[in-house]
Amino acid sequence: MPGATLFFTVRLEERGSTLLADEVARLRLAVAATQRERPFTIDAFVVLPDHLHCVWTLPARDSDYSVRWGAIKSRFTRQLRDGCRVGFNPTEAQRMGKAVGWNPTLRRSRSKIAKGDAGIWQRRFWEHHIRDDADYHAHLSYCWNNPVKHGLVGQPEEWPFSSIHRDRARGQA
Repeated sequence: MPGATLFFTVRLEERGSTLLADEVARLRLAVAATQRERPFTIDAFVVLPDHLHCVWTLPARDSDYSVRWGAIKSRFTRQLRDGCRVGFNPTEAQRMGKAVGWNPTLRRSRSKIAKGDAGIWQRRFWEHHIRDDADYHAHLSYCWNNPVKHGLVGQPEEWPFSSIHRDRARGQA
């Protein structure tokens, strides 16, 4: 549905990994670049070590969230593969004799290898179309409280990779 509001869960292939939390700056860059290219509103977003949850609202005449997720995943993966660190120039690193690049240790299926898939992300993601105001607020709350549910922090505000900080500043949480 064009203009829909959706809740997403996106997971890494390797459960128990800390890659998303370790590389949250790269993820933020990938999301921001995709958002500039194909606008959408981020209503809530939380990044955990091996998965993320978010609520997006798409533009009025646009329903293509799959292309956006594909772009975010591929941008993030390319940044890892190419050894691009935020604020870090890989060409300069090579000149200085420092290691550049990413050597994945993840096991990849034959089909992922055949498709050139780096094996970082689960191929699919889970989406849910928000039905009404109560559903919307329940999913915002789910995003904010997920780090507590996973035992990462005692209070939602203690988790650094959550839109709760932005939303509390705006008086929305």
